[in-house]
Amino acid sequence: MDLSYRVLIVDDVPDNIQVAMNILKEENYYFSFATNGEEALTIIENDRFDLVLLDIMMPGIDGFEVCRRLKADEKTKDIPVIFLTAKVDADSISRGFVEGAVDYLTKPFHPTELLARVKNHLELYTAKKVLHQHNLELKSKARFAEKRMLSELEESQKEMIYAMTGLIESVSDETGQHSRRVSELSYLLAHYHPSLKEEDAETIYHATPLHDLGKMAIPPAIIQKPGRLTDEEYLIVKGHSAEGHKILKHSKRKTLKTADIIAYEHHEKWDGSGYPRGLKGEEIHLYGRIVALADVFEAITHKRAYKKAWSIDKAVSYINEHRGKQFDPQLVDIFMEHLDEFVQIVQKTYVR
Repeated sequence: MDLSYRVLIVDDVPDNIQVAMNILKEENYYFSFATNGEEALTIIENDRFDLVLLDIMMPGIDGFEVCRRLKADEKTKDIPVIFLTAKVDADSISRGFVEGAVDYLTKPFHPTELLARVKNHLELYTAKKVLHQHNLELKSKARFAEKRMLSELEESQKEMIYAMTGLIESVSDETGQHSRRVSELSYLLAHYHPSLKEEDAETIYHATPLHDLGKMAIPPAIIQKPGRLTDEEYLIVKGHSAEGHKILKHSKRKTLKTADIIAYEHHEKWDGSGYPRGLKGEEIHLYGRIVALADVFEAITHKRAYKKAWSIDKAVSYINEHRGKQFDPQLVDIFMEHLDEFVQIVQKTYVR
């Protein structure tokens, strides 16, 4: 028998306690005893017990009340309680089980019966604790495995994004350089935004390189055309937002879902004059608003086949002038507050 089993015997007659201890001592249990209900509750509060043998008729708090309080307490509700009592009427027996007892023995009890009942309930209690611990361990392992698998999936997504960014670069090196700088600018805006966590900023950073993924569906002759586009060509280029959404919209993984939002909404404008859906203000997802500002600031500060690069001062003036029109006012304020950091990013050149 496990020597760690601890049994509390509660009876207002010390001789009854001694009788029970004499019967059970051959099993080498650790015993404690109490002669009234208040004392029993105090002892249980300060120690660990695997079983309580409880008399019903005691001065002050009776056994029924002691059992009820034990079962109402989260720390003691699972401790098995066996009533040892002289009350043999059906109502008392029924109430004992209603209050939460696992067994009911009437005095005078037979030693063999007491030994067997105590042993059975201790073993059952131990088995339940072991099963509960195993369940906790299994749940912990399952949570760990799920977290690991999701982490691996996220890493796989990032690798795929980097590979797809390489494809975008193969269409235009400007676009590849542009995507990397826009990712860093977007991360910085998200990092300083009060409603976003660092985890959100990291997700935006990894998702943003796909903001122009839809340009893969646009004929290279249009994407790489020197000079201004015709109205018809510009309309085709504007379709890249919807094309990116078509490619990304089916994913249920966090990074690609974020990439879908960004690809679809980074050309929407705060005043509702953007495309493809003409969303306005906070109808535009915050991720889309962030990349909208980052995208424009990067684009106007760098040379394209159809235009020259703007100076930093001219680009910053443009962003300020379009606060509350093209751009989310709060994001423009963040941009201006940390302007030096944003300027450092747009001045970067990446090695292919």
